[in-house]
Amino acid sequence: MPKVTVRYWAAAKAAAQVAEEPYEADTLAGALAAVRERHPGELTRVLQRCSFLVDGDPVGTRAHETVRLAEGGTVEVLPPFAGG
Repeated sequence: MPKVTVRYWAAAKAAAQVAEEPYEADTLAGALAAVRERHPGELTRVLQRCSFLVDGDPVGTRAHETVRLAEGGTVEVLPPFAGG
């Protein structure tokens, strides 16, 4: 199973209480399930409002089960940002 880094930003970072952490998952859905298991509180609620980048590419409306992860890849967890 690919090893990936999940990076948290803004409210997600505050809820996770870490900036990034490693996971093993072959899809975005698998990685997010592991995140929810590790952080069952506030981060689970924050994730419902987030968008995601996988290796710099926006996931958009694609089903998370269809988004494959690669060894050494990165998942960016981006809550809505004010302003900008």
